[in-house]
Amino acid sequence: MITENPNAITPQTAARWRDDGQHVTWNGHQIFIRTGGQDSAPPLLLLHGFPTSSLDWLPLWQELTARYRVLAFDFLGFGFSDKPKRHRYDLQEQVDLAAHLADTHFGADFHILAHDYGVSPGQELLARHGEGRLAHQMLSCAFLNGGLLPAQHRARPIQKLLAGPFGGLFVHLMNRERFGKSFSAVFGRDTQPSAVELDAYWAVISHKDGDRLQHKLLHYIADRRTHGPRWQAPLTNPPCPIALINGTQDPVSGGHLVDAIAALNPEVPAWRLDHLGHYPQTEGAADVMAAYAEFRGGL
Repeated sequence: MITENPNAITPQTAARWRDDGQHVTWNGHQIFIRTGGQDSAPPLLLLHGFPTSSLDWLPLWQELTARYRVLAFDFLGFGFSDKPKRHRYDLQEQVDLAAHLADTHFGADFHILAHDYGVSPGQELLARHGEGRLAHQMLSCAFLNGGLLPAQHRARPIQKLLAGPFGGLFVHLMNRERFGKSFSAVFGRDTQPSAVELDAYWAVISHKDGDRLQHKLLHYIADRRTHGPRWQAPLTNPPCPIALINGTQDPVSGGHLVDAIAALNPEVPAWRLDHLGHYPQTEGAADVMAAYAEFRGGL
């Protein structure tokens, strides 16, 4: 008898992830959150990537909740959160959401682990921390693969099309097959997602017709260019400990980004996971967990 891995991303575990979470109301929208861990443990906020959702943290969930009081959530427009069709999706709004959830759930200083889309809210939170604008301070921030430096971000062809002037038309051509091909291209050579995993990702992305919002969600690329100089400053002079944990085979923000950050600030510790791609937490959860524990001094 084959026993299902509860930490693997499948349509079944995605459904359980949803069922084990809850929705909270924020600015008139329903936001999906998932919590775990002991109340006495250090608070940890997880920030997910594009075009996926908090489900990305499932492979790390058991290990993280054994050590931390964890809060994961789906940004507005993603996953199981509301996906308003006539909304202008702005990173500053998403940061307001993240800060609100951290304040209401933790009510204390907290750590951040961020990936892809989520690294930009992480950078904005670092900037607000440095400006004294957070109700509670950040204790540390670890970045997985993501566009920390706009000049180093190598958008995929499909992202360029969707973010362009005809993105609203092109989005209607998106389907499971096109998604699977484009998505798999950012994974490592030996850590490609299975068809079952791709089915689960696509089901969550397309929940509430979210697949028809991808061109709107990609506004974050322009937001990064707008806020890039301000967000770079905390990488040079961070207000709390920061680190990189990077799958270097990633064509979007892999080894070339690690090199660029090292040139900017050689004191930022970096763990180069040379066998992994853009989604290291799903491609090699044990390696990411080991790197994060080392950064956090064994926690």
